[in-house]
Amino acid sequence: MDTARSLWTTAPGQMALRTEDLPALSDGQVRLRALCSGVSRGTEALVLAGDVPETLHATMRCPGQAGDFPFPVKYGYALVGEVEDGPFDRLGQTVFTLHPHQDHAVVPASMAVPLPEGLPPLRAGLTANMETALNLCWDSGAAPGDRVLVVGAGVVGLLVAGLIRDIPGTSVVLCDINPARRTVAEALGLPFALPEAVPQDIDIAINLSASGSGLQTALDAAGQEATVVEGSWYGSRATSLHLGGGFHPRRLTLKSSQVGHLPPGRAPRWSFTRRLQTAMALLRDRPALDLLVRQTLPFAQAPERLPPLLAPGADALCPVLIYPETGA
Repeated sequence: MDTARSLWTTAPGQMALRTEDLPALSDGQVRLRALCSGVSRGTEALVLAGDVPETLHATMRCPGQAGDFPFPVKYGYALVGEVEDGPFDRLGQTVFTLHPHQDHAVVPASMAVPLPEGLPPLRAGLTANMETALNLCWDSGAAPGDRVLVVGAGVVGLLVAGLIRDIPGTSVVLCDINPARRTVAEALGLPFALPEAVPQDIDIAINLSASGSGLQTALDAAGQEATVVEGSWYGSRATSLHLGGGFHPRRLTLKSSQVGHLPPGRAPRWSFTRRLQTAMALLRDRPALDLLVRQTLPFAQAPERLPPLLAPGADALCPVLIYPETGA
């Protein structure tokens, strides 16, 4: 296999498949045959719209990216594949790697992390989302007994709420403006509320709605001296807040969280590989999360079918590209 097909964003709202030459395999590398790749809806929607700020073009580059923002660019970071060439002891392994959507890829062997036994490839496509959720939980400081509000019932919001719900004694409510999200939230055992019905005097509020109104909901629900964590990414879009009410009297802390860095308290001991392996172990132990990866589409149809799923207002959770051409 000397060539590969990859998915490129070529203009606002437009995608195309391109054929490219694969590099010759060298020491320390493996060649993968793709099985599936998860689509990170929030980030990839901003890439598709051309909304990556110019000041962040270098920061937002992902491993294996080709091209440059805004267009054309090959982007993505949740590829699951099988090792088809490389060191003998790696052959046949099913692995996760940070790489754009592509049917075959050559990557450093150290970045091809084997899936733990019992983790299906489709669910493993959520690994990057679970890493983000894990970082958010760390940054929030959630502890036993806390009352927590998570605003935004997308994939990361659902994962964060699920992780915090499993902390003994916590009370977590998931909020979204879309009442249809109640069904998936409750299927995962998560209490759901519309913005007008969220509980108040919250210890920790986490916004993952990618909207100023969602962040306002989190701020308004936070109790005295509470922490509000902003985990959304807005790209080049501006947002506005009303900080003239209880924000200062309640001495709220507004804190950002971003998966590109480990929290300072863990950085001396944790590596990105350890965090990724932990994310995959968390996915393995939560089979109910298969509910989030039911929206699959063949890789060959991605240029036509994926852009509508990433458009504003689309209700897709986590589209997953599958690679039937590779035998998956």
